[in-house]
Amino acid sequence: MRKILFASSEVHPLVKTGGLADVSASLPLALHEQGQDVRIVMPAYRACLAALEGTVVVASIKLEGFLLPVEILESRLPKSDVVLWLVNSPYHYDRDGGPYGPPEGGDWPDNAARFALFSRAIAVLAMNEAGLSWQPDVLHCNDWQTGLAPALIADREERPATLFTIHNLAYQGLFSRDEFDALDLPELFWHMEGLEFYEQLSFMKGGLVFADKISTVSPSYAEEICTEEYGYGLEGLLAYRAEQGRLSGILNGIDHDEWNPKRDPYITSPYSAKKLDKKADNKAALQRHFSLPQEPDVLLLGFISRLVSQKGIDLTISVVRQLLDAGAAVQLVCLGSGDPDYERDLQVLRARFPGKVGVTIGYDEALSHQIEAGVDAFVMPSRFEPCGLNQLYSLRYGTLPIVRTTGGLADSVEDADQLGGGTGFQFELATPEALLVALNRALALYQQPVLWQQMQVTAMKRDFSWQNSAAAYLALYDDLSL
Repeated sequence: MRKILFASSEVHPLVKTGGLADVSASLPLALHEQGQDVRIVMPAYRACLAALEGTVVVASIKLEGFLLPVEILESRLPKSDVVLWLVNSPYHYDRDGGPYGPPEGGDWPDNAARFALFSRAIAVLAMNEAGLSWQPDVLHCNDWQTGLAPALIADREERPATLFTIHNLAYQGLFSRDEFDALDLPELFWHMEGLEFYEQLSFMKGGLVFADKISTVSPSYAEEICTEEYGYGLEGLLAYRAEQGRLSGILNGIDHDEWNPKRDPYITSPYSAKKLDKKADNKAALQRHFSLPQEPDVLLLGFISRLVSQKGIDLTISVVRQLLDAGAAVQLVCLGSGDPDYERDLQVLRARFPGKVGVTIGYDEALSHQIEAGVDAFVMPSRFEPCGLNQLYSLRYGTLPIVRTTGGLADSVEDADQLGGGTGFQFELATPEALLVALNRALALYQQPVLWQQMQVTAMKRDFSWQNSAAAYLALYDDLSL
């Protein structure tokens, strides 16, 4: 049995902005179920404390660079007995809004201080200096918000082995030299082989340079980030660490209990690969929800995402407009929020095609399940996608994904053939023309119900549970060495 400290800035269902939160709950749970002593540490955000039934103060620690002592609160991850530690500094975390910014959007101006404090607290826990009589064998950090922790303990004796997982390299935690000085970090970190990145402080580099090993959330993304197109200026460092055998990719899993069409409490009619006819009830219910005509023979497309360029929402809008202008038997339902321009473009599309397009701006967990169960195909034309989870949910629900061949999308979706083989539809170039070809392929195959259903059954039999991914992480922990 290993002792694992799992550090993350967001954990479902307490605080969530994206896939990191899902992984930060599901992976520790899967490791716990496989007999590991895993504990999660996260900031004590106001929303997080409100969502928990209760917490107990188990330690009070003094951190470098901060005047007031910081409490460590203990609770349990909801619906489990996994230990959850919360770094409680009200000045930094007791606020309305999200984990990284205020309700109106943007970033908190003191994010450098907020997550430097979090990283310092992680380091104290990792070194068993909080008086809790527990030291991990492995410190598993996730994304830039935890990136300073591996750096802070790198030269310490009797430290745990460290693993740093990149969930999205596009977000690096970059701050000015003045903020570096204000954080009272060791001056030796300020060089190109440390935390300095083109005269800025990079939290991400803390993990990339100082962790014993680096992982990311799919094998293809591990290769992509070593190239100029996807590396955001860090490709040389990542390629070097890959050559050392210290960079690997493990495809994320999904929670097969939470995402299970047989027992999903959010959907109208539970169904399975053996009772696929019930999926039609969910399609009709979804069409009613979005005030669309209940037409069973129309190809109903779904899109759930942050509305940002990465996700290819502009490609989706462009191609769906072309299809609807041409009179194609297609409907589209969208759930998401983000760039105001993309939100407006979706609303314009809905206004132009009120009987063909449904849009909800925001996020709704229940509706996300209803969309996965109700649509026929799910559109994910991402320009890059480290792993992606919605294509995995879609496969589980017999909803065929239409994806660009990048990152985890390439690793998890098998391209259809004319005989009903495969589990979805792939395309290579991030252009409207390439997506249009893929959507037309899907439309053509949808007109052949026997072949379509054959693909649905194949998709639903694929196993993307966390048990498989957790086993791969356990093997990686075994391979960690100082």
